[in-house]
Amino acid sequence: MSGDLRIGGIRRGDSVEFTFEGERIVAQKGETIAMALWAHGQRVLRNSSRDGGPRAVLCNMGVCYECLVRIDGAVVRACMTEVENGMSVLRGGKP
Repeated sequence: MSGDLRIGGIRRGDSVEFTFEGERIVAQKGETIAMALWAHGQRVLRNSSRDGGPRAVLCNMGVCYECLVRIDGAVVRACMTEVENGMSVLRGGKP
């Protein structure tokens, strides 16, 4: 599933562009990676290190570590990291 799922009619700020697994994503300045990907229809952010199952945003407040992604080799929580122009985001895993 992909495409922009944001609610229409809401005034937004500047747009930024980044890639997720090589796919170009347009987000709004100030959004977290997690919410920008959610709005784009992307749900799976990593696979479980235990059983390989898909993992996604769970708590959305930085407590659970289910939304880990990689940016320039660093593992970060997608729900705590704001999007930036030109960033390249990859599915993450346990550090």
